[in-house]
Amino acid sequence: MESNKVILITGSRKGIGRGLAEYYLEKKYFVVGCSRLASDLSHSNYLHFTLDISDELAVKKMMISVKDKFGKLDILINNAGIASMNHVLLTPLSTVIKLFETNFLGTFLCSREAVKLMQKKKFGRIVNLTSIAVPLQLEGEAIYASSKSAVEQLTKNMAKELGVFGITMNAIGPTPIETDLIKAVPKNKIEDLLDKQTIKRYGNLNDIINIVEFFISPNSSFITGQILYLGGIVK
Repeated sequence: MESNKVILITGSRKGIGRGLAEYYLEKKYFVVGCSRLASDLSHSNYLHFTLDISDELAVKKMMISVKDKFGKLDILINNAGIASMNHVLLTPLSTVIKLFETNFLGTFLCSREAVKLMQKKKFGRIVNLTSIAVPLQLEGEAIYASSKSAVEQLTKNMAKELGVFGITMNAIGPTPIETDLIKAVPKNKIEDLLDKQTIKRYGNLNDIINIVEFFISPNSSFITGQILYLGGIVK
């Protein structure tokens, strides 16, 4: 059985976030999740918050609740994210704002508030989700890739600032995974993307778990500010 580690996973209602929440519940972690809509995940060690991660007050209240209930936060997985495929000339400003609010601002707010809990214990692990859309510079994903590129820069800069507190921050760039995030993407677009990978297949939850486990391990205390792309993508 694992010790009483507390892990917070954003976007835990479905997809990768849901899979990660279920995995860490099986490992006897205390799991905190959040999403815009209510979750049907029920477990004695699971606590869910319904909120928008770009809402500063809501994120602060969530972290205060985590502190009151558990007294600490060991791990944060910034999984919540949204995507949109549009030519830049056809992209409304509202889409740009929505992508940056969720993908970047949400990651920033959750990370900043999580660090306030972690720094007192001189331990913490933060793992962000980026995308191979960044190194591949995919057509039609300029805004999405830009929002994830901002997450990558945040990862590298915050890692430098957090090292003194014993907190590491790294990021994972998954290849396409069969979740709701890519349902609207045309099949030929996905096939073209898979063809750009060294290992030409969809990613899966176990691929993500493998890297998360690596980054959050106590043995990974010397690894921070790193971006790891799956599928053999090299930046």
